[in-house]
Amino acid sequence: MRKIRVLVAKPGLDGHDRGALIISQALRDAGMEVIYTGLRQTPKKIVKAAIQEDVDAIGLSSLSGAHNVLFPEVVKLLKTENAEDILVFGGGVIPYEDIKNLEQNGIKKIFTPGTSTKTIAAFIEKAVMEKRNGQLGILDPPNGIDHIGIAVRSIDDALLFYRNHFSIEVEKVVEVESQQVKVAFLPLTNCKLELLEPLSDDGAIAKFINKKGEGIHHIAFSVNSLQDRLDQLKKEGVKLINETPKNGAGGYPIAFLHPKNANGVLVELCETHNNEGDE
Repeated sequence: MRKIRVLVAKPGLDGHDRGALIISQALRDAGMEVIYTGLRQTPKKIVKAAIQEDVDAIGLSSLSGAHNVLFPEVVKLLKTENAEDILVFGGGVIPYEDIKNLEQNGIKKIFTPGTSTKTIAAFIEKAVMEKRNGQLGILDPPNGIDHIGIAVRSIDDALLFYRNHFSIEVEKVVEVESQQVKVAFLPLTNCKLELLEPLSDDGAIAKFINKKGEGIHHIAFSVNSLQDRLDQLKKEGVKLINETPKNGAGGYPIAFLHPKNANGVLVELCETHNNEGDE
């Protein structure tokens, strides 16, 4: 299979290329062929070089603040040259309010300072391979929040608040002996609440309550192709608690990511069917 070819360019008058050089080397270390065009390139020259070099992707780096003009111009010129199959990603000091607009206008991904080179390389590899194979999905955002897990000492006591003040009823209650937890499922319109009561002092929920008290334990996102998602996250350097899915209380595959990834938030991924959640 042909190696992934990436053109890294510095559009505009920005005279600093340390970041672009670091990314170029990281992509080479990941097994990609990289062409670096150097400083002060125009969008027209960048697109011309990308087509001549037959690259799979263009990486644009900008610190000058001209990203809102220069990045979309590259996308526009690629379309003009019937080369819109070339993926465009960007990086630099770019405000978050600009990122959404850029990604909505043809930039596949914007990477901000602090993103690991492993994450960037893994993303590009996956995006290019999906493009070549005509497959999409793993790089897409989760389908939504499946449920929020709340650690409680007593489900019966905790239910009083949700039933009396919000008229939320319990769908079912199950015990998961392997996790030493009892789970009450409270369905809402767009997600579920899961009340988690420890069955013993040895389980994870009991230890959580003893350390932090009752409260939100985790947030769960619904995703497709859970194993593929986990494999991709591992490539990106994300620390996983579960490298392979396990069955949750609802009988569906789930996996947890280490809370260090998300500033202390325990994130669960679950592959649900018919919009039913699990724990």
